[in-house]
Amino acid sequence: MEAGVKAVELKELWRRYKDEGDERARERLVLAYSPLVKFVAGRMATGLPAHVEEVDLISYGLLGLISAIERFDPGRAIKFETFAVQRIKGSVIDELRSLDWVPRSVRARAREIERANAQLEHKLHRAPTDAEMAAALETTVEDFQASLTQISNSSVVALDELWTLSDASGDQVSLLDTIQDRDAVDPAREVDRSDMKDRLADAIGRLPEREKLVVALYYYENLTLREIGEVLGVTESRVSQLHTKAVLRLKSRLQSDAFDTAT
Repeated sequence: MEAGVKAVELKELWRRYKDEGDERARERLVLAYSPLVKFVAGRMATGLPAHVEEVDLISYGLLGLISAIERFDPGRAIKFETFAVQRIKGSVIDELRSLDWVPRSVRARAREIERANAQLEHKLHRAPTDAEMAAALETTVEDFQASLTQISNSSVVALDELWTLSDASGDQVSLLDTIQDRDAVDPAREVDRSDMKDRLADAIGRLPEREKLVVALYYYENLTLREIGEVLGVTESRVSQLHTKAVLRLKSRLQSDAFDTAT
């Protein structure tokens, strides 16, 4: 929050903007909450290709902040910061998606890993080990882990393919949507999304313990990969691999669950 802006002043700014449509109050709110954009951009910049500068992410995120201010209802029982961070992230992700710079080979490898994981889970009735995954992919454990690193380091894959999950029916839900709902939508669609969120929460619950912990710390506690590494006593690179494995598992499970439901 902008230094010097007290809670009572923010409350008055919200009142002036929402009740009176005061555009100057809106501008003050944007300035007051702009540090949120820098925080989110800095966190998301980790691992992105060098040609994507943090200043670009900030400009993308600013659009999300403005949208959050316009849509936020101060009467809701939710802090604005919590509401805004999700919209800022969403805005950055949307802009990164539009660049479409993920190599096809990386996308293809991610799909191969998803398929292999789904087949092994169906056969073993548990999450497969790295060695079992490597055997199914006809590669070595080292090469399998290198593939995870490559997928993770193509952060657009993490943002585009991993942050938003879809099932066989085409419905989509973000991991972030399991934390809170966004704007109210049409009731029928909200029922569908609620069902998918329940399935996603169940899938997260079935992850191996370390992967489950990574998901919880990253998406729910907002820790960075480096900070999670310190908690787990492993390198940031290893945490990145665990995160990638976790979300690829979630994607394959959503696809598998939706298929089983349909049949």
